[in-house]
Amino acid sequence: MTSRLIPVPPFVLTVFGATGDLSRRKLIPALFHRDADGQIPDEALIIGVSRRTMSDEEFRAFAHKALIDHIPAAELKEPEVERFLHRLSYVAADADADPGWAELAARVGAAGDMIPVYYLATAPHLFGPICERLGKYGLSEKGRVVIEKPIGKDLKSALALNEQVGRIFPEDRVYRIDHYLGKETVQNLMALRFANALFEPLWNNAHIDHVQITVAEALGVEERAGYYDTAGAMRDMVQNHILQLVCLVAMEPPSSLGADAVRDEKLKVLRALKPIGENNMAALTVRGQYRAGASAGGAVPGYLDELESGKSQTETFVAVKAEVENWRWAGVPFYLRTGKRLASRVSEIVIGFRPVPHSVFDESAGPVESNRLVIRLQPDEGVKLWLMIKDPGPGGIRLTHVPLDMSFAKAFKVRNPDAYERLILDVVRGNQTLFMRRDEVEAAWKWVDPILEAWRNSKEAPRPYTAGTWGPSSAIALIERDGRTWLEDGA
Repeated sequence: MTSRLIPVPPFVLTVFGATGDLSRRKLIPALFHRDADGQIPDEALIIGVSRRTMSDEEFRAFAHKALIDHIPAAELKEPEVERFLHRLSYVAADADADPGWAELAARVGAAGDMIPVYYLATAPHLFGPICERLGKYGLSEKGRVVIEKPIGKDLKSALALNEQVGRIFPEDRVYRIDHYLGKETVQNLMALRFANALFEPLWNNAHIDHVQITVAEALGVEERAGYYDTAGAMRDMVQNHILQLVCLVAMEPPSSLGADAVRDEKLKVLRALKPIGENNMAALTVRGQYRAGASAGGAVPGYLDELESGKSQTETFVAVKAEVENWRWAGVPFYLRTGKRLASRVSEIVIGFRPVPHSVFDESAGPVESNRLVIRLQPDEGVKLWLMIKDPGPGGIRLTHVPLDMSFAKAFKVRNPDAYERLILDVVRGNQTLFMRRDEVEAAWKWVDPILEAWRNSKEAPRPYTAGTWGPSSAIALIERDGRTWLEDGA
C-alpha cells in the first residue's frame, strides 16, 4: 500500500490561527497521522502562528493535548508523538500588525528550498491582510496559500476576497479547501463513474429518475451561534459543500483527472443550474428553523434559545429542488437538503434509477422497486446498490429489495484517513484537483444570491420544525408532490 502513495517533497507549513478550534480538532491530528504513516519527510517543519504569546514548548504542549483529545490512545505511540512534536515551532504575530512577521520570515527562510505552504485557519476577514503581509515580507514567492470557507457571504464579497488574495498569490498557488471533496467516498464517486463500465452508460436522464443529496446534522449551532446567525444553512452548507457534490454527480467525464480538466467540467454544471429567484422560490425552496425538542435521548433548546438576542430570521434548514439544464440531466430533479438538529447525523447521495418499463411478475411476487445507488459520506462511509432479487425458498417467486453493501471500514480493515490528511498533502504535492477554482466559487454565488435575495424580499419567516425531526413538513411536500419521498439512513 505505502509504495503506491505519491511521494511528498520537503515542506514548511505555516498554520495561521494555530491555537484555534480548526487547528486543534482537525489540522494537528491530520498532520500527526500522516507523519505516523511515514508520509511527512524528515526535514519538514510546521510553524504555528497566532496572536497569543507562546513559546515553542508551550505550543508543543498545546499540540500534544490536541492529539490526546482527538486521537485514540492506542494510536499515540510515544516515539511517533515525540518525532511529530519536534517538528513544531511557534511565532506570535497579528494579521494587522508588523511585530512577529520578521521572525516568521526568518524561520521560513531558514527552511531553504522546502516548499512553503500557508494555511489560513482564521476568520475570513483576515485572509486578505495575512496575504498582504506575506507579500510584504517576501514570503509569498513560490508559496502556496490555503483558505477555508466561507469565501465571501455573497458574490460581491467573494469577488473582493478573491481579488485581494489574487494580488499576492497567482491562481495556480491558491487552494480553496472544501473538506467534503477530500472524503474517501466522494472521491469514490468518481471511481464508480469513470473506472467501471457498469454505471456511466446509465448516468443520464434516460435511466436516472432523480438525485437526492442530504447533509444532516444532529447537533445544533452551539458555540458557533454567533457566526451561524450571519450565515445560515444556505451559505454554510449549500453554496459550497452541497453544490460541490452536485458537480461531482452531474459533471461530464473529464479528459483526465488533471485539476483544470475536472474543474472545467464542474464549472459547466454550476453554470447550467436552473435559476431560482422571486418567481419560483416558493415552489422550489424551503427554509426552516429548529425549535426545542429532543436529540440523543435528551431535551435540547431551540435555535432562538441559543442566541443572545432571542430573535432571528436565519435558516437552520434548507431544502431545494434544483435542475441541471443540459442534455444529460434535462428533467431530472436534484433534491438537496441540509439542516441542524435533524433526526440523525448523515451525509449521503442517493441516485434513484427509473423503474423497469414493464414487470413480468404477477401480484403474488410483490412490487418491483426501483434500483438505487446510495453513496454514504458519513458517518459510516460506504456504498450500497439496492437491487431486486428473489426471496429464497420454494412456492413461486417472491421479490425483495436488498442492498449490495460495501462498508469501507469492513472491506479494507484500515483506518479511514480524515479528509484534511489528504488535502494538506495535496497542497504540498501541488495537486489542485480537489480544491475550488476562483470561477467555481463565483459561479456558485451567482446561483445562490438570487435565492437569498428572494427570501429576504418575501419577508416570510423560516418554517419551524421540532429538533430531532427531519425538518419542516413543507420539505416533505416539496418532494412528495412529485411522487417521490426522502430516503434516510441508506434506505
